[in-house]
Amino acid sequence: MNEELIQAIADALAGDWDKAHKAVQNIENETAYWIHAVLHKIEGDENNSRYWYSRAGKMEHVGMDSTAELQLIRQGLSNQAK
Repeated sequence: MNEELIQAIADALAGDWDKAHKAVQNIENETAYWIHAVLHKIEGDENNSRYWYSRAGKMEHVGMDSTAELQLIRQGLSNQAK
């Protein structure tokens, strides 16, 4: 599962929003919800983004830079894999 989420982050950072969104929208865990929130922030859909931040329990990240946030999530996923 972490590999799928890491790939979704790579896709998002490469500018492939749609591919990243398709990858996370059917995964049911807090990290996927957090990535989903960032993707909707990138898209400019603030209401949907806030919904996903709430589901992820990550409201404190709403104002964070999207690129830095995705890198933070990827780092956490990579650390879990060790």
